[in-house]
Amino acid sequence: MEEKNLVYRGKSKDVYNIPDGEHAGKYRFVFTDKATGYIENGKPVFDPGYDNVVGEIPGKGAIACRFATHFFKLLKEKGIPSHYIDTTKENEMIVEPAIPLTMQVESPGFPGSAPLLNLEFTWRNNATGSFWRRYPFVRPCRNIHKVVEAWTKGDTDILITLEALEETGAMSKVEIDHSVTLVKEIADIVSQEFSSKGLHVIDGKFELGRLKFGDGKIVIIDEISPDVLRVCKGYSSDQRGDCMVYRDCATTSFDGSKRTIKNRNQVAAADFINVFL
Repeated sequence: MEEKNLVYRGKSKDVYNIPDGEHAGKYRFVFTDKATGYIENGKPVFDPGYDNVVGEIPGKGAIACRFATHFFKLLKEKGIPSHYIDTTKENEMIVEPAIPLTMQVESPGFPGSAPLLNLEFTWRNNATGSFWRRYPFVRPCRNIHKVVEAWTKGDTDILITLEALEETGAMSKVEIDHSVTLVKEIADIVSQEFSSKGLHVIDGKFELGRLKFGDGKIVIIDEISPDVLRVCKGYSSDQRGDCMVYRDCATTSFDGSKRTIKNRNQVAAADFINVFL
């Protein structure tokens, strides 16, 4: 019966429709122990900045659910709407059905045409990860003041400019401005919460959408968990907000065709998920 009600199986959680009972018509999120990252020397390295599932961390789902619960409740206290309703089990929460930001194919008759599905917004406190790989002229870990980018979500995430979203009609200018402001506002709250624990958020990604039975306003959906944040320890900044220990933290390599960047002080997701419990 549970598989019959399955709506979506993702990289970190499964989504089910609730057919009856108190929460009939709502969705049930089941957080799993699956974790994304990359393979290095034949072994998985867990890193939420990557999109491929490379293994499992026992107990991760339950802790990620409690972590997400903490932040959704905090956002509610701050007056920021989301799709969160309640947490019912250690690895399950109830949410309002929501429609992710999408756009259907305009000309499906052309081979290769594909819809825009589950638009996702990244925000970056520091220049690292794919941001530095795309803009290697920037000093690693420089403060970039929560730069917001939009990405298509799928097997391979693809950067899409805000101007392109407007020009293609995927989003209006008003919706784009609202989304960027919302992402930065939530990013501020998340960053300050980590800072109070002596940790620094490097970057994160949020999914936005419209509540299925709402007024059409764009809100944060999906989750806020260790699966969507990169965090570091030992961060120290100057008056401009630039990290002063980046030479001891950031390591880069370039083989002539591929750039890589890693941060020695990045906290493994498994090590920071207990911070707010």
